[in-house]
Amino acid sequence: MAAAAKVTVEEVRRAQRAEGPATVLAIGTATPANCVYQADYPDYYFRITKSEHLVDLKEKFKRICEKSQVRKRYMHLTEEMLLENPNIGAFMAPSLDARQDIAVVEVPKLGKAAAQKAIKEWGQSRSRITHLIFCSSAGVDMPGADYKLAKILGLQPSVKRLMMYQQGCFAGGTVLRVAKDLAENNRGARVLVVCSETTVMSFRGPSELHLDYIIGESLFNDGAAAVIVGSDPDEAIERPLFQMVSASQTFLPDTEGAIGGHLREVGLTFYLLRDVPGLISKNIERALTDAFTPLGIDDWNSIFWVAHPGGPAILDKVEAKVGLDKARMCATRNVLAEYGNMASASVFFILDEMRKRSSEDGHATTGEGMDWGVLFGFGPGLTIETVVLHSVPITAGTVVAA
Repeated sequence: MAAAAKVTVEEVRRAQRAEGPATVLAIGTATPANCVYQADYPDYYFRITKSEHLVDLKEKFKRICEKSQVRKRYMHLTEEMLLENPNIGAFMAPSLDARQDIAVVEVPKLGKAAAQKAIKEWGQSRSRITHLIFCSSAGVDMPGADYKLAKILGLQPSVKRLMMYQQGCFAGGTVLRVAKDLAENNRGARVLVVCSETTVMSFRGPSELHLDYIIGESLFNDGAAAVIVGSDPDEAIERPLFQMVSASQTFLPDTEGAIGGHLREVGLTFYLLRDVPGLISKNIERALTDAFTPLGIDDWNSIFWVAHPGGPAILDKVEAKVGLDKARMCATRNVLAEYGNMASASVFFILDEMRKRSSEDGHATTGEGMDWGVLFGFGPGLTIETVVLHSVPITAGTVVAA
């Protein structure tokens, strides 16, 4: 005889789901200690890769760096480390083992620094973290960086983990999309999202035949970011920052091969087509229209912008395509200048800067005075992640963590 349940499946599902939208509750960021100014980087880069004989290429790299709009770069790799592992500094030499040995330690370590800041700002016990999403394009290991981070942070053994390797620069949007689903479909869930990126896997010396590599060298940097995401925040003990209203992903037509990477004996190789900025800008308005038409919003200057800082050409073309005021990309360009392109972690540095500026400038919301905003991730595919955000009003006496 079949047992008679006292509740229906529908009642169970209603009890499992949260009531409100997923919300960013805290943000933390971290960078390696080693910092090089972009003005000094051409001399530094060609010296540590033993490439100073490539005089013309070095002059070209100087011009690329000057146009990059990057002012500072943070790197785990130091000159001493490259002297110990000279194959890493060569253009194409077997070096995967050496790179992996560094990355499997440093990726979770840098992620820990960002996560600790986010947890401190959140102000709750880490035992309340129910889910962990870890994202990195640096290396592959089993058990992954998610497991290592859970151990070194002292998270509960029952924490539900998801490891995302080799997603690329769009993945800052991807992790938010996944965190949104987890938070909204698991009542009481608190999701720790960590993106930790290092150029250890892709750093190499210059080549006269592959200019896309030195373009990448002028932009890519190391950094990690963490956010706590949950629905139905208890505002007596939690500080909601940004609500996630919708999230979507699409790959653009006829763009296969525009950006890509391959893990080889020489590390992570990548390639960039020259017209990536044009391809993204050509499709950006469609992404905006699809996301904001349901809200009745069609003025792109009336929303705040968090766009992955893939490079100044991408930002310039997107601005021109949709007629953006320069002020809309101010936080994005500042992160590009101060930190460069940190792949998936970049958009969280921008969110962090935006809410700090709002607090300092006395805006009523965390979105620099605007209620609605968009977060864009751009990367291999070409893939665009679009997250619609709603800024939460700043309450009196709010203190933004440093």
